[in-house]
Amino acid sequence: MSDLIADNAAFRRADQVTGETPLIRWFLIALVTGFLALFLLLPLFAVFAEALRRGLETYFATFADADTQSSIQLTLLVAAITVPLNLVFGISAAWAIAKFEFRGKSLLITLIDLPFSVSPVVSGLVFVLMFGAQGLFGSLLDGWNLKIIFALPGIVLATIFVTFPFVARELIPLMQEQGSSEEEAALTLGASGLRTFLTVTLPNVRWALLYGVLLCNARAMGEFGAVSVVSGHIRGLTNTMPLHVEILYNEYNFVGAFAVASLLAGLALVTLVVKSFLEWQHSDALARWRSH
Repeated sequence: MSDLIADNAAFRRADQVTGETPLIRWFLIALVTGFLALFLLLPLFAVFAEALRRGLETYFATFADADTQSSIQLTLLVAAITVPLNLVFGISAAWAIAKFEFRGKSLLITLIDLPFSVSPVVSGLVFVLMFGAQGLFGSLLDGWNLKIIFALPGIVLATIFVTFPFVARELIPLMQEQGSSEEEAALTLGASGLRTFLTVTLPNVRWALLYGVLLCNARAMGEFGAVSVVSGHIRGLTNTMPLHVEILYNEYNFVGAFAVASLLAGLALVTLVVKSFLEWQHSDALARWRSH
């Protein structure tokens, strides 16, 4: 009974702090709901509605096309290469920033945030200027018969650039909050550095790590700007799913374009569900850690 009274008192204090009338609250809720419906739910519904406009047979026929299958395979391949590399970089960067003090630490944090402030198109253009036929290393690569731009390596490089902050940015704040006392205790008890990392550090950040990997994978599969610049739009060879959607749409194959887009949207929905689950698990684990 006393707990219920305390909860009601806390609710009344929160109500007094905000001070909005019920009309204002309902207006704000309606505004946010309407915004989400207009800019999120309605476009999502339009994608699936247009994709299924001519029936399931036409919808699935799109995925029987060789170029569509090639774009799906390339998208999955790029994600399969990009995500593990970003995983290694993210863990290493977060470990260095959160657990050690060194000169240039603030610069490293700034560089990790760089892709958030640079347009993906600009980043793709930078790779063209570096590795293109007329680029800085173009003649050297040509002499070695290596092709980066308009090929898989260029797509992977561009995707890595726009996605490498995600894992590190999820781990750094959590590792900084947790501190290094548990690692120091493990080392004092005789554990090696690797064993300390595997048995102490990694379990403490596992939900944030999975969350960062999930976001990195979603961005890798959906990236358009940087990949568009370095891919060359070679149909059946260097077109990822987002680029293939653009080609089909420009050819007035609207059903095919929206069918491929619906696959990307479906992957985004799965990502959203898993993201929500991981956020719940992460917040629950963090609350348990703070209680100790």
